[in-house]
Amino acid sequence: MKNNPTSITGQINQKAIDLLSDSPEGIRWSEMLKLIQSAYPEFHPKTINGTVWKLVENNPKEVYKPEKGLFKHTKFK
Repeated sequence: MKNNPTSITGQINQKAIDLLSDSPEGIRWSEMLKLIQSAYPEFHPKTINGTVWKLVENNPKEVYKPEKGLFKHTKFK
């Protein structure tokens, strides 16, 4: 899915992908929420939660979940 970089969800998706790209070990769900919330304190927490919830569904070429609660960039598969 092509993210609209000007939309809130697009910014959240891109930030998550960027964070995962720099984390070969992956990032756990709770940590991902904290990292994005600290990067975008003006975004509503439920918007962040909902966007992260659909991260794999909306970005299958860049993000996968090797186990429950853990996100990884597909380049580390």
